[in-house]
Order: sequence, then structure tokens, then C-alpha cells
Amino acid sequence: MNKPWQAFYPTGVPHEIAPAQYSIYQFLSNAAEQHPNKIAVKENYHETTYAELKRAVNKFAAALYENGFKKGDMFAIMLPNCLEYVISFYAVQRLGGTVVQVNPMYQQRELDYILEDSGATWLICNEFQKPKLKHIEHVICIFADGANEDKQTLYTWINKAENSPPSILVEVENDIAILQYTGGTTGRSKGVMITHQNVVCNISQNMITSSDLNSWERVIGIAPMFHAMGLTIMNTTVYNGGTYYPIKRFELDSLVETIKDFQPTIFSGSPTMFIALLNHPDVNSETLNSIKIFGSGSAPLSLEVMKAFEEKSATPIIESYGLSEATTMTHKNPTDQRKVGSIGIPVPSTDAQIVDMETGTKRLPIGEIGELIIKGPQIMKGYWRNKNETEKALRNGWLYTGDLAYMDEDGFFYISGRKKDMIIAGGYNIYPMEIEEVLYKLPAVKEVCVYGIPDSYRGETVKAAIVLKDGMKLNESEIVNWCNENLARYKVPRVIEFKTELPKTAVGKILRTKLIEMETSKL
Repeated sequence: MNKPWQAFYPTGVPHEIAPAQYSIYQFLSNAAEQHPNKIAVKENYHETTYAELKRAVNKFAAALYENGFKKGDMFAIMLPNCLEYVISFYAVQRLGGTVVQVNPMYQQRELDYILEDSGATWLICNEFQKPKLKHIEHVICIFADGANEDKQTLYTWINKAENSPPSILVEVENDIAILQYTGGTTGRSKGVMITHQNVVCNISQNMITSSDLNSWERVIGIAPMFHAMGLTIMNTTVYNGGTYYPIKRFELDSLVETIKDFQPTIFSGSPTMFIALLNHPDVNSETLNSIKIFGSGSAPLSLEVMKAFEEKSATPIIESYGLSEATTMTHKNPTDQRKVGSIGIPVPSTDAQIVDMETGTKRLPIGEIGELIIKGPQIMKGYWRNKNETEKALRNGWLYTGDLAYMDEDGFFYISGRKKDMIIAGGYNIYPMEIEEVLYKLPAVKEVCVYGIPDSYRGETVKAAIVLKDGMKLNESEIVNWCNENLARYKVPRVIEFKTELPKTAVGKILRTKLIEMETSKL
């Protein structure tokens, strides 16, 4: 099959990679052997070397084993980005267990669903979260609460462990390393089963297409590790022997100070983070001059935001594409041959096609919009305990992403929106991203989300929710006039609502479905 994108691989990058034959824990083991005294994790003013990190991981793994942890056990991590997250993650991988990713901001209903669905019997969290966890057999806290020493704490277990953890045979192709729950932006969360081979192959795909990375990278961990993107950033840093700086939550002023102090070389974030940095008065090319790579993922980045940010930072943003069902990454822009607005080209050992939206079986010609489907070693094993959804998503070895896209003559791919986001108004197919791009060209617009709302005559009609930049004004008539000048009439928003903020996921992706739910609740 013709793969025109392979002509754009940098010199020396292979078209295919060998299947992974080792577990995720080997990332840490290799780094500790090669860089024992290198700083692995820097958190505020506390530094942990790779040798120290491996020692803590092995001691915690030994303690878990001594307390009954078995290969295949489900271990939920409900923590913000922190050193303890890294220790817990690799300890579970060392024992052949499965890490269940849990957002620490979940409320009781959301938490109950994840824990019941996964069947997790182990969980680590902050002390204040314990009241939510009445049905978990083993609850471990990071620290004891005040003077009341709790023997079920991470560091108590590490300090008391005397033996080495046992040797565990991990079947890298079949054993589930991570149960990554989908963000719920398109419906109820599903547990994505990610194997050791999925992760190791995906990290390898990222590294071999990033020839300018080395073991001295300083990486800002702003994307939450309980999200696929954030976990991949952490794993890639350890794989590469770099220094990871975990940030517990996205607070703009604090982030800017951390960048000034830590002088990171790599920053990967969501479009929302780039918008926030772009509008911060203290951020300029001097503030960001240590960063040699900006990576954008989790959602499409507006061209207008990208251009404005690159002008301010004097450093290009490299867009990529991925999803939880594909570990993280499937497409990436070559650093020296990127196409602005594109998600790039498939990484080695990855195939991609655009197919018709009705049957998903007809391959579409160059430039035509259809559903993006992907095949590669990073594609999930399936959805946990959900055969029906697995069969919908995985067909004949292909992952059906639900994203609308097209491919150009060079094999670069462009996202047009989500299949479920498409608005059908008066018989016309309308893609929200196209309208959002037009609205982002207005200088006063900070954030925007376009979606369809019920209309008795047209079926659906276009609504735009808009957040304005501080101190700037814009009225409905100005927006409509602008859209009329730049869009076909049927695409122009019929309803406009100004908001102070838009609902988002933990990683900063705007929740279009939440806005739609808020709209339907009014009916």
C-alpha cells in the first residue's frame, strides 16, 4: 500500500520498528544503570536521582508483594503529578500489575464508577481522599495525617521493606500495564487496555522521530499523569534519562515562575495552556528561551493561536496527534518539514487511512473528509469488559478513531473535527472546527467552542460559546458580520453566548459535550 509520508521521515528513521520485548519497568532500570547520579525528578527544591528513584520503587514493590499484591492486580493511582506518582507507577509495573488511572478531582459518583468497573483492590491517594474509599481493600496514603502515623503510607512501607521484589515474568504483548479511562467527552468512560508492548513501542516511535533529544532534557510535567498524554511525557523522560519536573495543577502565574526557575528544554501541553501563556503579560521570547521544543496535543490547536504564540516565543510548536486508544501518539510533524495546521504524518510502523463515514469500508481519495482509522503496535488491546464497544472501535486490525480528517498528496493528515461533533443543519454538514478557526481570528476572542443545538426547522443550528480576552469587547452583531464575510451563510452561528469560562477536562480540552448537555437541560 502506498505510504507517501515515508518520504518525509528524517534520514536514518526506519519505516518499521521491531516489536517491544521488554516491560515498562525497564525504562527506569536502564536509566538508573546509565545515569545513576542524574536527577530523575525535581519537585520544587527536592531532587531525586535515578539510583534513588529505582531504590524507592523496588522497596515499594517489595512491600506491596509482602502485603499480598499479586501479578495482574488492579492498582488505582489517584494522585496529582508528584514524585509519589512516579514511584507507585513503576512499582506496580515491576510486579506485573495494572495501573488504573484515576483523576483525583473525581467526585464520589465518578470515582465509584471507575473503581467498580476496574475491580481495583489497591489504591494510593492523599490522606484527605480516604473517606471516599470505603470499598477498597488496600488504601495507601502518600503521608500520614498529622501526628497520627498511619502504617498504610507509602514511605512507611518503603522504610520497612527489607527484601528485594521477586522476579516476575511479564508477557509484554498481552499483560495489561495501564487501564486508561477515556475522558468521557463522547459518552460514559471506557477502560482502555494498554499493554507493555503498546507503551514501549509508542515511546520508541516518539524517540526515533525526535533525533534532537538527549539525556540532558529538562521536561515540564504540566499535563496530568492520570491522562494518557501526561503519563507518556513522564515515561518518555525516564526512557531518555532526562529530568522530570511534576506540576500538581495548572496555575498560570506559578507555571511562569517555574519556567523561569527550572529553565525547561521541552514543554508539551494542550491548546488551552498555550492560549493562557500567550495572554500572560510576563511571557515573551526571553521567558521561554530555554525551550527548544513545544509540543501540542490532546486537541487541535487553532492556527491563529499557533501563529501568535510562535511570534511571541520565537520557537515553533510541533503538532502531533494521538488518543488513549492508541497509547498516545500516532501522528507527528517532522521538526524540519512540518506543515502548519497539520497533525503530521504517521510515525514508523503506523498506517492510516481516511474512510467513508457511513460504512467505514471505502477508502476516500486525497483531500476528501472522512473518518480517520489507524493500525499499529500502539493500538489498544480493547476496552475493559466491554466487548460491544471494542468490536465497534477495532475492526479488522484498524482502530476507528471517530475523528474526521483528510490527507494531502504528501501523506500529511488534517483533523476536521469529531464524527459525533458534526452539525447537520438544513441538510448541510457543518464542521465546528472550521467556524472556530474563523472566530479565533478576531483579536478579542480568547476561547471559543462551536456546537449544534436542536432546531425545529433546520434539525440543528449552530451555536458559539465565546470567552473574551480581559479588557476587550465584542458584540453579537460584530461576530455575525465577521462570520458572514468568511463563511457560507448556513455555517454562520445563529446563537452566540458570551461566557467567563468554558468547561474543560483535566488536561485542558474544552468539553463540547458538557456545553451540549447544559443546552439540552434547558429544554
